[in-house]
Amino acid sequence: MLKMDSHIHSEYSPDSNSKIDYILDVARKRNIDVIAISDHNTVDGTSEVLRKTRNTDILAIPSIEISSTEGHILGFGCEENIPRDLTPEDTIDRIHDLGGLAIIPHPYCFYRHGLLHKTDYKKLKIDAIETKNARFIAGYCNNKAKKLSQKENIPSLGASDAHYWEFVGDCYSLVDAEKDIDSIFKAIVKNNVEAHGKGTSNMLLSKYLFERNVLKKFD
Repeated sequence: MLKMDSHIHSEYSPDSNSKIDYILDVARKRNIDVIAISDHNTVDGTSEVLRKTRNTDILAIPSIEISSTEGHILGFGCEENIPRDLTPEDTIDRIHDLGGLAIIPHPYCFYRHGLLHKTDYKKLKIDAIETKNARFIAGYCNNKAKKLSQKENIPSLGASDAHYWEFVGDCYSLVDAEKDIDSIFKAIVKNNVEAHGKGTSNMLLSKYLFERNVLKKFD
């Protein structure tokens, strides 16, 4: 089984200041085998992490978190930017055209652009959803996503959604696959994946948000 964190933000996201090197250090300490830098509307972080993990013990999968008109969608496996503000249907079609998987992060979180808060999942070609997002570990959002996954047999993923490197691996997926992208994608599509992990510490999160706001004032 591979331990994978498929939703991590780096300094290439406007709401994160995490250096790729720091993210990789934490991933190694937490025995994460596979990571994806899923920055908001850019693959710049993906490009850097792919370079830095070449010939290392960590497999990096290209990814991007795209802002569709109705909410956020991960283009898991995408190395190219996909325009923001397309419809969810068009966004997912672009992801699939690039050979990626369309994963819905924090599906029901209305204040973080959860796609399924506004959109009927039956209209969408979804490949997987997050049922354990570390920011909402015990909340309504994760529980509702888990029920949908079980009801419709939609593959269920865990992810840290870390905007600060110390949170990498708080939630993760265990994937029954070989350590290569094709094998991992096939395992996800076949639902040979499990969501695991714990919620991000509210104390650490508050500390991070405070420090980030203080630093902004002095930029």
